[in-house]
Amino acid sequence: MQLFAALLVHTGETLARCFERKRFVEFQSFLPLLFGSVWCRRIRSLHLILDNGSTHAPKRLPGWLASRGLPFPVHLHWLPVNASWLDQIEIVFSERQRKALTPNDFESTDHVRQRILGFFAERNRRAQPIQWTYTAQKLLGKVGRQRRLAATS
Repeated sequence: MQLFAALLVHTGETLARCFERKRFVEFQSFLPLLFGSVWCRRIRSLHLILDNGSTHAPKRLPGWLASRGLPFPVHLHWLPVNASWLDQIEIVFSERQRKALTPNDFESTDHVRQRILGFFAERNRRAQPIQWTYTAQKLLGKVGRQRRLAATS
């Protein structure tokens, strides 16, 4: 069971769909669901923040998006490698793991799908933006410490 999800950052709502496989073709099936959703009605532009995984096909995605004839521009933002902690959807995935997939007592893949989609339906009923506790100041301090350590090594 493979999950594709999009997080509307300013509300905390999540659009989620399950697929049997995790390839670019499934991602191509997921994106029109997003583009046709209520989220994309009357928007001026859409910003997609993606990791560099092969599913997102970094080399193919821009051309595929351009061929869609969308009524709004889509801006792609690629996270640096090994920086999944910058992706707010990872916070949602962690919550999903704790609240919906543990313990993993599933009778079937349909049961997994129901549990995942049920989690997101419930989460959307009480959706709120994620309040990051990790500030830019903390990040800059960490980077500075790492640079000082690297310089003394």
